[in-house]
Amino acid sequence: MFFELLKTAPGCKARLGRMTTTRGVIHTPVYMPVGTQGSVKALDPRELIEMGTEIILGNTYHLSIRPGMEIIGAAKGLHNFINWPHPILTDSGGFQVFSLAKIRKVLHHGVEFRSHLDGSLLFLGPKEAMDIQRQLGSDIAMVFDECPPHTATHREVQTAVERSLRWARECRLQPRAEGQFVFGIVQGGKFEDLRASCARELVDMDFDGYSIGGVSVGEPEPEMMKAVEFAEPHLPANKPRYAMGLGTPAQMVELVARGVDMFDCVLPTRVARNGTAYTRKGAVSIKGGFNKANFGPIEEGCDCFACRHFTRAYLRHLLNVNEILGLRMLSVHNSHMYIKLMADIRQHLQSGTFDEFRREFIAGFVPSRRILEARAAGVASDASLTP
Repeated sequence: MFFELLKTAPGCKARLGRMTTTRGVIHTPVYMPVGTQGSVKALDPRELIEMGTEIILGNTYHLSIRPGMEIIGAAKGLHNFINWPHPILTDSGGFQVFSLAKIRKVLHHGVEFRSHLDGSLLFLGPKEAMDIQRQLGSDIAMVFDECPPHTATHREVQTAVERSLRWARECRLQPRAEGQFVFGIVQGGKFEDLRASCARELVDMDFDGYSIGGVSVGEPEPEMMKAVEFAEPHLPANKPRYAMGLGTPAQMVELVARGVDMFDCVLPTRVARNGTAYTRKGAVSIKGGFNKANFGPIEEGCDCFACRHFTRAYLRHLLNVNEILGLRMLSVHNSHMYIKLMADIRQHLQSGTFDEFRREFIAGFVPSRRILEARAAGVASDASLTP
């Protein structure tokens, strides 16, 4: 059995589960670090394993362009190429085609577009996306879909949903790598009727799991939550649900409560490169002047390598003089924080205390937006608003 639903939380839709693949067991809810081009930025496999990572992501679009399938094939698959022995989920590349391409032409059987590297003409469709993922040898592959912008009209989103469903049927028929599972992707933008109908049709196709796509693409957070809520009731309880591209720590806690099992997000390493750390109390700028002589860790009580060995003052110095170690250690801390948050959520689900944990976490987490707004208004200092 690929997915086992072990327990549900009273008072909400949070779920404790387990996925079993040929390369290992994945305990859910789970956060999956993003290794778009075959590497989780600034981290190595040893560090990821030590912090408890059970699965990472790769991307069909980027890996098929560089290093290319000839090289990955010669390496006998993506796992061997990047020296990662545990499960990998690969995105189909559909989002990158629609977000990165300078010129694209949507055709019945796929998308013709220009490479973001050299402008060369490329084509990607359901058959191509699934064939690349088969050659990559990922444990979980995603169908090829169309991700419309959040500003699209109902008619435009409906057209994209119809196309995505047609492509999903085609993806379902393609050959797979040995032991490879395939997830459908629910589209539908902000429209409840389209989310519901798309989810129902995908369930009829009997995929191994279901993703909620087209979220975190610029829409307001309440709209993002609604998109998940529109889709979730129509997804089967005995298969995993994956919210693509999400989110902040607080968003993940809230989405777990809405029945989501799997998450991926680039934020932990992306904000680290800008000198920001995530803590249980919110985002904090380590580069801020208030850390100049702060000889405490990034976060009290955190047992990641960065917090055990380095102070905020030292890390601030490294960031301000552009030393790579600084952004590496923030990447270690942020990724560890995300992985540990999911482990804590699973523990509270097991013990039946998730609802209390959720209330306390959300109450204590200060969104970075509020920090920035307060600074801009001059109503509070960095030191009073950061953990």
